Amino acid sequence: MNIPMIYLASASPRRHELLQQIRIPHQVLDVPSPPGEDEPIHENESAAAYVRRTARDKALRAISWIAAQSLPPRPILSADTTVILDQAVLGKPADLAEARSMLERLSGHTHEVHTAIVLAHRGQLYEDVSITTVRMKGLSHAEIEAYCQTDEPLGKAGSYGIQGAAAIFIEHISGSYTGVMGLPLFETHRLLARAGLDN
Repeated sequence: MNIPMIYLASASPRRHELLQQIRIPHQVLDVPSPPGEDEPIHENESAAAYVRRTARDKALRAISWIAAQSLPPRPILSADTTVILDQAVLGKPADLAEARSMLERLSGHTHEVHTAIVLAHRGQLYEDVSITTVRMKGLSHAEIEAYCQTDEPLGKAGSYGIQGAAAIFIEHISGSYTGVMGLPLFETHRLLARAGLDN
């Protein structure tokens, strides 16, 4: 692979590590979040549409930020990961109480993890989405409490990280493991190729 340096418009250490794993040269771009509620859902917006729009919004904010900071132009990769249960978005918990509530809802059920990715390059937006079905085992109150005491649920969509201690809760997945982590590597590489960056 001979891919040029790109910007990763995400502060997620997992996305940074995943790009390192497949040797994509990149610079993490710490774009300030917009004021107000974090990634609000628009009225009548489906969960699937929400995750795509949010990834697109991140790319557009990064384009503006790069211009405002007079940074050198490079391709920009952004992503958003959302856990969807019964058509409802389970985002990042505000606190451990909300994390407990989310884990109780996910316990013993199958949910979907959507990770939308957007590559901005030469005035075009290239988009893709990874959809993975995940089944979580039935969790006892003690298991949920012990997991929450690790603080791992904080900062993670759906209040769990499949690459961390919650791995023992996952009975089955169908789709992309790295997509559940936050950056589907197959789809990411395919997007880079679509933009002509893999040559």
